[in-house]
Amino acid sequence: MGDLSSLLPFVAMFAVVYFFMIAPQMKRAKKEKKFAAELKRGDRVITKSGMHGKVADLNDKDNSCVIETLAGKIKFDRSAISMEMSNKLNAPAK
Repeated sequence: MGDLSSLLPFVAMFAVVYFFMIAPQMKRAKKEKKFAAELKRGDRVITKSGMHGKVADLNDKDNSCVIETLAGKIKFDRSAISMEMSNKLNAPAK
C-alpha cells in the first residue's frame, strides 16, 4: 500500500499536465491544420510575420499558397498563415 500512495502524486501531476497543457495544444494544432486545409482562393489572410494579402493560388503538392499583396505575389507555406489574425480580419464588424 505504501508503494501505491507514493506513486499517486506523480500520476496526479501527469494528469494535471496532460489536461492543462498537452490536450489544449493538440486541440489547437488540429484546428490550425483544418484552417490551412480549408483555405480557398480569394480568402483574405495575414501571415504570422504580419503580411496582409489575398490567396491567389493553392498548391496541394507542396502545401503552399501564393498570396497577392500590394507589392506583388509571394509564395508561402500554408503553415505561415496565422489562423487567429486571419479570423479577426474576416470577422464581421460589430
